Parts: sequence; C-alpha cells; structure tokens
Amino acid sequence: MTEILIRGATIVAMDAVHGAKPFAGDMLIEGANIKAIGPSLSSAPDAHVIEGRGRLVMPGLVNAHTHSSETFLRGRYERMPLEVWLLFAYPLLMNDPMSERLLYLRSLLLAMESLRTGVTTFCDDFFDPPKHDLDRLSTVFRAYDDAGIRANVSSAVMNIHTLDALPFARELMPDDLKALLDFGPPMTANAYIDYCKSAFSSLHGKSDRLNFMIAPSAPQRCTADLMAACMDLAIDRHVPFHTHILETKTQAVTGHMLYGKSLIVYMHDLGLLRRNTTIAHSVWVSDEDMRLMGEAGVSVAHNAVSNLKLGAGIAPVRRLLDAGVTIGLGTDGVSSNDTSRIFDVMRVAGLVHSAAGPDYGSWVSSEEVLAMATIGGARTAMLEHVTGSLEVGKAADLLILNLRNYPFIPLNEVARHLVYAENGSSIETVMVAGRIVMQSGRLTSVDEDAVLDEIGELVPAYLAEHAELERRNTVFEPVMGEIHRRATAMEIGLNRYHSS
Repeated sequence: MTEILIRGATIVAMDAVHGAKPFAGDMLIEGANIKAIGPSLSSAPDAHVIEGRGRLVMPGLVNAHTHSSETFLRGRYERMPLEVWLLFAYPLLMNDPMSERLLYLRSLLLAMESLRTGVTTFCDDFFDPPKHDLDRLSTVFRAYDDAGIRANVSSAVMNIHTLDALPFARELMPDDLKALLDFGPPMTANAYIDYCKSAFSSLHGKSDRLNFMIAPSAPQRCTADLMAACMDLAIDRHVPFHTHILETKTQAVTGHMLYGKSLIVYMHDLGLLRRNTTIAHSVWVSDEDMRLMGEAGVSVAHNAVSNLKLGAGIAPVRRLLDAGVTIGLGTDGVSSNDTSRIFDVMRVAGLVHSAAGPDYGSWVSSEEVLAMATIGGARTAMLEHVTGSLEVGKAADLLILNLRNYPFIPLNEVARHLVYAENGSSIETVMVAGRIVMQSGRLTSVDEDAVLDEIGELVPAYLAEHAELERRNTVFEPVMGEIHRRATAMEIGLNRYHSS
C-alpha cells in the first residue's frame, strides 16, 4: 500500500505527551493508520509526499452530538424554546417518512458539510419516526460510507407518551387535542433490542469507520426496562449509551415531578450512569448530579451554540470537568444550530464560560476547548483508541491547515488561534482513515455539484410538505409554551450553578 509522508509540518497531536503544544516534525501514514511521527522520517520511494512547511497538522474534529434528521431545516426557526421548537422540527403530528433518496441526500449533505469544516467523526442521533426500519438506517450508513466520514449512528427510541414525559401536559392539553395524539402501542424493550441486534449484525463495523450506537432518547421518554436493556446491550457491544438529560429547565422540573429526584439521580438509582453513558446537554445539573456523573465516569456532549439558540442555558463545564466528567463538543442538529461547524462551537464554548463569574483563573482555556473538540469528543464516542489524537497506531484522521491565512497572521499561541480565530477557512486537506477526502477545497469522495443540484431539485417540494405539517402542529403551541413558562417560573430548590 502507498505511504503518505507529511514532511516538515507544525503538528498539534493532542496526545498525552504534547497536548495542544505544537512541535515540528514529519508524519508517515501507511494504509488507514499513522505509522510514525518524528523528525526526518524516511518513506518508500513511491510514497505520496505532502509538503508541510507553513502547514498545521491536527486531529480531525469530533462532533459528539448531532441529528441528521434536521439537516433540511437549517435557517427555519428562531426565538423558540426547546419545547416549542420540537413541535416543528420533530412534529407530534407527522407525515409519511421522506423517500429513501431524500434520506440519503439529507445524510450525505451533513457528512459533506462536516468534512469540509474539519469534522472527521460525528455521532448521529438519527431519529426517523414513526418506526425503526433497518433499510432506512442502512441508507444513512451508505451515505456516510460514500462520503468517507467516521460515524457512530443510532436509531433513537422513545416509548413513553409525550403527555407523560412533560410536566403539566396532561392537565393543560385540551381533550380534543389529546385525541389527536394516538401513536399506537409503544415499542417494547424486547422489540427495540431485537432491532438493535439486527443493526449490529448487518451494519455495525461493516466499514471500519461506521458503528451503531444505542440511543434511548431520554429517561423521561423511555421506560425503565427499556433503558436498562439498552445499557446492557451497550456494555455488551462496547458502544455508547447516548441520551439527552437536563437540557432545559422544563426537564429539571420533570425529574422532580415524575420521580421526586433529578433525572441524573434517577439514572444513578437505575444503574445507568456508566462509562458507556454519554449525556447530551447536562445544563441543569446540581452539585450532587455532577458528583455522581464524575464518579461513574460518564461523558457529556456540550452543545454550546444550540443551548444558546434554544434558550436552554449554559452547561457548567468547569464544574463538570472538576468533577471528573469527560467533555466533548456537539453542534446538535443544524435546525437548532444552523451549521455543523465544530469550529463555531469551539469559539462559543471558549467565550461563553468567561461570563460565568469573576474567578478568571477558572475560566475554560483554549487548550481545554481544543481537547473537547478532539480527544474528549473521541472519548464520548468510545473511540479514543481509534481517533481524537495523532499517535502511532491510531487512525490517520487529520486536518492540514494553511498557516499563511488570516486566522493565523501573526502567529502567536496555536490553540488560541484554533479556538478563537479559525472557522475552517484555512483547511486545505482532510483525511479519514488514511484517505484524503478533501483536498484544495474540494471533496474527493462525492460529486458535490451533482449532490447540491439534486437537493435543489427535490427538497423544495419536501419543505412545502413540511410547511403544511408545521401549520397542523401549531395547535399545540399554546400548551407547549405554557409548559415552558410554568417550568421556568418554578422554584424547586435546585442547587443551580452560577459559574462554569
């Protein structure tokens, strides 16, 4: 197999030895993996040589939490809290599922944008109601395989009725609207686990880059037996148990009203805080919650941009780190964020936590943010042995950036440039598993123009159908708005943070 030699580059390895500190050297890649890192490396006569002078080589970014289901809803919503926004992005009243061709294009578009902006791995919490369909899940896997990205892909599940997963919903929802919400019999734990086992058999690991992960939506949306069965399977298959917890004040109220305790304590009491547990959001956590999370070794996907757009709040990242929780960065879906750029999330995460309090010595540093975007994200995906840092034997998932570009001129501290100045515009080359998937500003794995042309032809009709769906679901907006207002106004004695 042909070797690739990157010669004389500035390297930010994000490994245990160097962290975010740059050093000069070469990198030799053989097949999918890094073969050597060091000065003046020799290579085979037919090696492909990339001149690294004036270039920065760093690990590919990891998007620890996203939803491909939202990819066609970019730029569609604003000024909506989560409980209202869900009505339109994930409607209670649904149309028939989109065609498999649109599903493929939607997934491919997310992968294309991610690769272009430096994301080489993402965790797609794929949601495709009204049922779990292995053929449709296979379509998503095929899109990611064609794009050349590394991905953990779920088929998110919930089996508790919406009205029973939200505080005040049963009392506030008029009977005529309740009658519209007949979703049929809920999925049983056995049925979902059988489906997941089929996904593991047919899709998981068929490409070295693509895995299936377990994704019960949230503890208030899934029965305890379903959550427990999901964790058992996640442990057995060594994959993440990927879920949403305490994103909004409404969810903080939910735990106390439904279970008499926070949702984190509820998870702990069920034995569901484990190394496999990856929690998206973790905004409204108490000191006790964070202690339990740290002791269990759980991970958090910090969605700084999405949490701000939906008015959810700011996760207490400093205190989570101090408690021993692993932090990765997620964009969330592009409907609640409007891009899949982790560079954007890095900048916001680097800035927003500086507003948390006067103790500036505890503000989150650029090195910490960069670690969240790389090796931290890999740990949340349980892929730290594969990606997230540049080390011999690990996958050659990397970015090559041009340092002769505005975000780096003049060059001072590299990590600070990457977090506060770079937006992806300096990326010249993206490599996943040793394969160059973007070079000189063009994706090599797909015909971008053809894909964008087809999306332009097919998606307008889909969005017109979705607009009608939005109109049908507006009848629920007053109730969801009132749930949000009541929950926000409640004082439930949470030991809430006021610093990160």
